Amino acid sequence: MIKGKKLIDLHVHLDGSLSFFMARHLAAMQHMDQKTDAALKDLLVVPEDCPDLNAYLTKFQYPSQLLQREEALTWSVCELLRLQESQGLVYSEIRFAPQLHTKLGLSQRQVVGAAVRGLEAFQKLSSGQGMDAGLILCCMRGNANKKENMETVAAAAEYLGKGVVALDLAGAEGLFPTERFEDVFKIASKYDIPFTIHAGEADGPRSIWKALEFGAERIGHGVRCIEDPVLVRRIAADKIPLELCPTSNMNTKIFKNITDYPLRCFLEEGIKATINTDNMTVSGVTVESELELMEKTFDLKDDEIETLLQNSRDAVFDRQGE
Repeated sequence: MIKGKKLIDLHVHLDGSLSFFMARHLAAMQHMDQKTDAALKDLLVVPEDCPDLNAYLTKFQYPSQLLQREEALTWSVCELLRLQESQGLVYSEIRFAPQLHTKLGLSQRQVVGAAVRGLEAFQKLSSGQGMDAGLILCCMRGNANKKENMETVAAAAEYLGKGVVALDLAGAEGLFPTERFEDVFKIASKYDIPFTIHAGEADGPRSIWKALEFGAERIGHGVRCIEDPVLVRRIAADKIPLELCPTSNMNTKIFKNITDYPLRCFLEEGIKATINTDNMTVSGVTVESELELMEKTFDLKDDEIETLLQNSRDAVFDRQGE
């Protein structure tokens, strides 16, 4: 039974989680054209026949247009947290890529500062249920954005312990392998910035091996570790949390059927599996609905659900003295 549990989302993207209400409000704030429900669904929600991760990522184009001003970033972070709190969450780590929000002239430092103000605004407005939150800054996979990635690392170093809790690497994993971004995480380690890395989603076990080699404390998705038994044992032995996002992984066709999802194996191997949304609007999910999907699919018992919830509590990034 999931309802009434204290829930945590460790892997949720800001731009992939703008509700229709949020999208309309952001458009109105910035004097942009309003969209119909049908248009918003087409722009923000993945279709059932989505072929792969690269197609899935197209659903971030319109949200990016809405999130290019400081006031938009501040409001959206606060509003997303209010939405999550209403869904029973007690903690969330919202992630976004500062370099994607500089198209109208903002610096990455301004982008992060605006998001931190959203965090602070939520804390003032919180209904007293005790929800807490942090921000994860995403570097992006690409061929010509090394400078931008280093600026993201610098912003993470500046705001670490002031709202930011960690760094990440996101984007088209299959097109831009993890191994190309070693320099990013060498600098992050130099500044003692903890990090997670999207790995083992569009690319296979080699991506996860590289993330571990770089020093990742958690793995975003990581489901394709199941293809390498040695890697499965390594992740279990080192207690590396996996940020699982089941519906998102089905959307991107990593598995053909939800019954093929490796959660049962992860639980049996003692892996620190956590259940998260990835993109609440793109995939049409909440933490509660994802846990209910896992409960129904794998006939999870109460103690197994509690294990998943405890795994999330254990995997929260250190707040660095906040």
